[in-house]
Amino acid sequence: MHPILAQPRRLGLYLLAWLFAGGLLSLALAFPEGGSALEGMALGLPLGLFYAFVSLAAWYPARAAPLRSAGALRQLVTHAAAALLSSAAWCLFGVLLARGLARLPLFAGAAGRFQTVLPFLYPVGVLLYLLAVALHYLFVAFEESRQAERQALGLQILAREAELRALRAQINPHFLFNSLNSISALVGDDPEGARRMCELLADFLRQSLRLGALERIPLADELALLANFLSIERVRFGPRLQVSERIEDAARGCLLPPLLLQPLVENAVTHGIAQLIAGGEIRLEARCEGGLLQLVIENDCDPDRRRRAGTGLGLANVRRRLEETWGREARLQAREEGGRYRVEIAVPAPAQT
Repeated sequence: MHPILAQPRRLGLYLLAWLFAGGLLSLALAFPEGGSALEGMALGLPLGLFYAFVSLAAWYPARAAPLRSAGALRQLVTHAAAALLSSAAWCLFGVLLARGLARLPLFAGAAGRFQTVLPFLYPVGVLLYLLAVALHYLFVAFEESRQAERQALGLQILAREAELRALRAQINPHFLFNSLNSISALVGDDPEGARRMCELLADFLRQSLRLGALERIPLADELALLANFLSIERVRFGPRLQVSERIEDAARGCLLPPLLLQPLVENAVTHGIAQLIAGGEIRLEARCEGGLLQLVIENDCDPDRRRRAGTGLGLANVRRRLEETWGREARLQAREEGGRYRVEIAVPAPAQT
């Protein structure tokens, strides 16, 4: 749609500018011998408004012959022809208007006086139309700039969504690989445990696929998924794996990307509890404070343990997902102290609607 006609405010300012031009034209038309200021206004203001709407048509040749792609000759011919025709139409309208006014006693002789200014009026009309062309080229450039911004924003959103999908896609294969290794180890020594672990794994994968298709899930659903995951790990570790929770009721409805905490809990089991002969405890905390959801995952660990290949993948995944989702509003800190490994997360706390 025409950029001026599309917005009433722009149209109002545009017509106001042309009324000002019509006022200047009124002064010029009042100078011929026998003319008057009233006659100048009766001719100048309608002429200004008429040409305002004629000049709106400059938008279409400006779109048809863009500065970047159309050749200079094409632009010159297009706009010169449009300017000559538009100014001719303007002058013809002025002649007809002057003849109509000349029938009134107050404006007797207006047609003849208008004829004397036609040589001046025609080139002015050409110049005014070319000014309108320049204005419309500015609108074309503005619209192209906004379109480019919208496309860039759209590409940025698509890239962000692709990044989030790629990060999310790393989770299940990584966990599944570890689980299959555990099942393989149990088959010979504990076939019943291996069978139970397969059933629990199937339930976990079914639940994770359902929740993983969502953009955000309540923390309560994420905790239920973690409980399912820890049930799988208890088949392997038995009483060596202990879990404690301190979850505020207000925090349970806060929304998170699905499977955000699972890699951290998996790290706590694989790189913490599994390295301790006596096992240890994983502690989960969640609370709302200062408009933020504060999450803590803490586990016992062996400070002298050997670092396994792949350590840090889950933590890096979570950190990148937090950055992609909340940017600088999210915070993740991880530290090891006194045989305990602690991960703290703080994110904005939008409640479930």
